[in-house]
Amino acid sequence: METQMKFEYERNNHSVGDSIWHMEWCPKYRYEMFRKFKYKNLAAGCIRKAASEHGIKILVINIMPEHLHTAVKIPLTMTPSKALQLLKGRSSYLFFRNHPKARLRYPKGHLWSRGKFASSIGYSDLPTTIHYILHQEEQHCSTFTGNSTL
Repeated sequence: METQMKFEYERNNHSVGDSIWHMEWCPKYRYEMFRKFKYKNLAAGCIRKAASEHGIKILVINIMPEHLHTAVKIPLTMTPSKALQLLKGRSSYLFFRNHPKARLRYPKGHLWSRGKFASSIGYSDLPTTIHYILHQEEQHCSTFTGNSTL
């Protein structure tokens, strides 16, 4: 599946450019929370909702059983650290509201671990990064057979 991207810079009153990032984070204790398809979809929906609430555009997302990768475009006024804070915090809140039994595994209400990864992506690296994100099952030799693009 070839991903067609429109390479056009975002234009605002006093700025022109894009801030595209490859981000990765894990659930607390690296539990395989997203092995079940319904939890994987719920997590993806919660992350997408959190992103839309804060002006973050998700280009591609792939949720593995014990971690996730995403490529996002954030506003030029937002730092990658702030974007991760917003995505992880709000998606965790939404996940627990929609799946209250998850509190049995995470009694303190912390779905995501403290760790994170972020790397900037230019338009020349974007197709390579998207291919890497979409083919995580091959990278990790996982037996998980869920839908990669949600």
